Formats: sequence, structure tokens, C-alpha cells
Amino acid sequence: MIEKQKTIHKPISVKGLGLHSGKDVTLTFKPASENFGIKFKRVDVEDSMFIKADVDNVVDTSRGTTLEYHGVRVSTVEHVLSAIAGLGIDNILIELDSSETPILDGSSKYFVEALIKAGIVEQNVNKVYYKIKKNIRYFNPDNNIEILALPCDDFRVSVMIDFNSDVINTQFAVLDDIKDYKDNIAPCRTFVFLHELEYLINNNLIKGGDYNNAIVFVDKIISQEELDRLAVFFNKPKVEVLVQGILNNVELNFANEPARHKLLDVVGDLSLVGMPIKGQIIAKKPGHFSNVEFAKLIKNYIINEKKISNIPQYDLKEKPLYDINQIKNILPHRPPFLLVDKILKMSKTNVVGLKNVTMNEPFFIGHFPDEPIMPGVLQIEAMAQTGGILLLSQVPDPENYTTLFLKIDDVKFRKKVIPGDTVIFNLDLVEPIRRGICHMKGTAYVEYNVVMEATMLAQIVKNKK
Repeated sequence: MIEKQKTIHKPISVKGLGLHSGKDVTLTFKPASENFGIKFKRVDVEDSMFIKADVDNVVDTSRGTTLEYHGVRVSTVEHVLSAIAGLGIDNILIELDSSETPILDGSSKYFVEALIKAGIVEQNVNKVYYKIKKNIRYFNPDNNIEILALPCDDFRVSVMIDFNSDVINTQFAVLDDIKDYKDNIAPCRTFVFLHELEYLINNNLIKGGDYNNAIVFVDKIISQEELDRLAVFFNKPKVEVLVQGILNNVELNFANEPARHKLLDVVGDLSLVGMPIKGQIIAKKPGHFSNVEFAKLIKNYIINEKKISNIPQYDLKEKPLYDINQIKNILPHRPPFLLVDKILKMSKTNVVGLKNVTMNEPFFIGHFPDEPIMPGVLQIEAMAQTGGILLLSQVPDPENYTTLFLKIDDVKFRKKVIPGDTVIFNLDLVEPIRRGICHMKGTAYVEYNVVMEATMLAQIVKNKK
């Protein structure tokens, strides 16, 4: 079944306090066009640019997940992102008039309610998933943290937490169907241990904190004097410790609410991959840092798979479009300066050529003979010759023309090219050929690796008789 991208029908705002800043903040969800993605914008910062919800923009995970772009930050984004991902929304703009999202009750509940009230609508473009094809693993041996992504036809998450505490036993939480997110995950609040709370207070953090927006677990006996001090901080007449070790009079929404909240965080942080995932996520003792590191792993897989999919596929047994003799009828070059062995395919805007690099190449005699490397300038020349064949194919008598460089830009050498390598040159027109001038973008591959890139401008000129 093909799914469509989604956004919201109309803008809607949510107001509250920033957890650490204590400042009033208004967060406004706004509809966005197809393929816009999820982006934040600080309306309190002049000329602020969009901050894409992308793992590459994460700059801090110590007290939540913080994004930054061009010096502008948005903090504690994980609960907002979790709500958006949990409802399957693909395109949305989140405007903020402060540096933090509102903490509200410490869950995603009120964000979910606002988004549903705004109306979730389908768009005209298909949703694109990243499907996990093989196991991806993150492991931190220092903290015994492990996160796995396994192949699966839908999105599932399992979380286990273990704080070695008598107050919170080992807990598990499972989300087998994203449709259950709204009722079973979104209402689950963040939690903190009392000793962590004392540290945050003493370091002038959680200015917007209230014991109603977090579950505070007491893992050690504290005096009445300490309880009275906390009551003053929270501006409450009295603070009590319940029998089960919870520092307020809230009731848990679920017996395993802490584990479910950790699952909520995983959903939010993994949305930073940049597209929804189809796979089973199994997380042991996750936190924001490990979630983000795992999201980086998945994004790298996506990038590498895209690179592989862009590599021209060829069969050495298949007859080439042009062999070496046919190439000699088009190009004026001759050995040792004819650097293209085959043309594998060609269209009006693309050409793919091949060069077999052997130990017998004359340039290896003097170019690092003890550790031979194909000179970068000759890689550029080989790419140019491949592009020249496309350019010369535009005239009826290519043997009467010569291709000349006008400009070379953005040359990047990624890996060494050595004897035994087969280099594939893939070139695409940047713009249509006009007056014999060709502007092309080329990429050179060895197996599944990019070895060189360049942008070239060339012109064909008629030979003088």
C-alpha cells in the first residue's frame, strides 16, 4: 500500500515554560508543503533561518536534544519530534519565540492533542521510508548501552531500562504498531532521580521545572529539611515522598511509565535520521546521546546506499556501446594518452566510461613507482575524455573536431586509484549544450567508492585543415 506524505490542516499554538530557561514560550505548528520535512524557526531571532530536524544539526544531548544552525539553537526538541513522528507527520514548520520548547507535563501528550486538533491531512507526494536491510548496531561498552535496528516490514520499538535502583526496577516497553503511540506512549512523562534534581537546581537549571512536569524518584532517604527546601523551590506548600519513592502526589499513568518515556525519546531522536524508518528497533538503556549516535549510523547507511544506487551498474561480459577502436574513431588521442577503454552507455545528457588501470601504465614508471598511484590530473583527463565523447556525439563528423578545456571546478580526490582498479566515469550535463560548449558534472567510482569528482566546462572546435 502506497502512503502519502502528511502535514497539518491549519496552524495551532501551544504555550508553556521552557524547562531550563523558565521563560514563557509559544510554540506554533504550521502546515508545510510536500518534501519540506520537519524544521524549526526562532521567530524571536532576527533573520533566523530554518533549523532542520536533522542529526547533523545536533550540538548537545546533555539535558535533552539541542539543534543549532548558523549559531541559532533550539533545545529540548525530543518530545515535540516524538509527537510529530508518532502521528506520521512528514512536513511541518515549528515556530518558537524562545530557545526551548515548552516542557508542559514532561510528555508528548499535549503536542499530540494540538496536532490532532489542527487536523492531519494527506498530501500529493508519496511517503518515502528507509527500510532496514541488514542489522545495524550501536554499542557503548562503558555504559553497557546497546541499540539494534533489524529488518522489519513496519516500525516497531522495544526498550529496556535498568538503573540498578530499588525504586525503578528493570523495565520493558514495546510499541508494535505506531497507531498505538497516541494512547500508550505520548502520555508518558519524563523522570529524574532526586540526586540529579538537586544537581540541576544547584547549577541554576530547570528554572521552569515543576514536580508536575516530571516524575521524581527518591532513591535515598532525605530529611524533612531537604523536603522543605524543595517545597520552596517548587513554590508548593508541602512536598511529600510517597511510599513507593516518588517525590510528589502524581500517579503513574503506567506501571512501566519510565520505560515508555524512554521509548518516546527514542521515537523522537530517531526522527532526526530525516525520513521514517521501517525496521525493528531494540534499545537497551538508551539515552539522548546514544539515540543520536545511532541515528547517525542509520543516516550513514542511507547516504552510502544512495551512493551505491547512483553508481552505474555494468556487466563486463556485455558488449560495450563503444570499444577502444570505436573510441579511437571519435577521439584524436592515442596511447599512452588515450585514457578511456570503453563507453558503457550514453544518452543525450549522460555518458558512462570505463578505464582499466594496469601496472603497465607508463606513468607508473615515475609516479611513486614503489607504491604506484594514478596521477590526479590523469584522472581528470580520463573523465574529460569520457565527457568529450558525449560532446563529440553531437556533431556528424567528430573526427574533424577537438575538445578543449575551458574550466575545471570543485575537483575532489576521495581515494587513491592504483593498479588493478577499474574506474567508472559517470558524467551528467549541468545544462544543455549550446554553441559547442558543454558543462558537465562528473563522478569517478572504483567498486562502491567515489574516488574523484569534478565539474568541467569544455568546448569543441573544428580542426584547421
